[in-house]
Amino acid sequence: MTRLTLALVASLLLVLSLSPVSLLADDADDGKWIQLFNGKNLDGWTPKIRYHDLGENYANTFRVEDGLLKVGYEGYDEFNETFGHLFYKDDFSNYRLRVEYRFVGEQCKGGPGWALRNSGLMIHGEHPETMAKDQDFPASIEVQLLGGDGKTKRTTSNLCTPGTNVVKDGELFLPHCTKSSSKTYHGEQWVTAEVEVHGNGVIKHILEGETVLQYTKPQLDDRDEHAKKLSEKSGTLMLSGGSISLQSESHPVHFRKVELMVLED
Repeated sequence: MTRLTLALVASLLLVLSLSPVSLLADDADDGKWIQLFNGKNLDGWTPKIRYHDLGENYANTFRVEDGLLKVGYEGYDEFNETFGHLFYKDDFSNYRLRVEYRFVGEQCKGGPGWALRNSGLMIHGEHPETMAKDQDFPASIEVQLLGGDGKTKRTTSNLCTPGTNVVKDGELFLPHCTKSSSKTYHGEQWVTAEVEVHGNGVIKHILEGETVLQYTKPQLDDRDEHAKKLSEKSGTLMLSGGSISLQSESHPVHFRKVELMVLED
């Protein structure tokens, strides 16, 4: 090699070694799974817990232990509707999001009955900076994660719509929550849930490789005062992308994988 060639090769290697973000972006563009949770710490994630300032991880609600992202309430005397969300740093529009989760232990004292073995993936969400200090949930589309109570049927990968609506079967769909067609998971087993998101188009909830719920045109609900303000600021009710967050709703839950694949527009 000539000295010039060697110098160019050395420069290229230096650039590659200093550019992990660029490499990650290339992987995403190639349709590869990228890890939003690194298994070591909460780098890239920010908590917003009701009644607390953005960034305050009250009572160590969100933590990493034994390679797991854990949501726990050992530091709580009582839940007191202190709903929380852990926000990822980047917005996404067209993607597949996949998590492996399990519910464990007992619900925090004072947690509402409906929140037993209950968590969620919030997609197309507002930014945590726009949430009020006492706001319970971000305006978003929720892929609701539920565990069974050991007795009755209780589906998971359901849909809930805090401050939002969707179109289902060709009509504007106004119920706050609707069930999927999934089976029930009563124990503490790991469950893999996936959501396929196409901007303001089709959104699919996928469990064990099967689509268990599908809808289109996610949008802000102008009947909700906060959501209406968000729509006025953005100039549209329609949601084509936004934040991703994980919930804390009073029952301990573990995540051992949170990964995402960027899809073409």
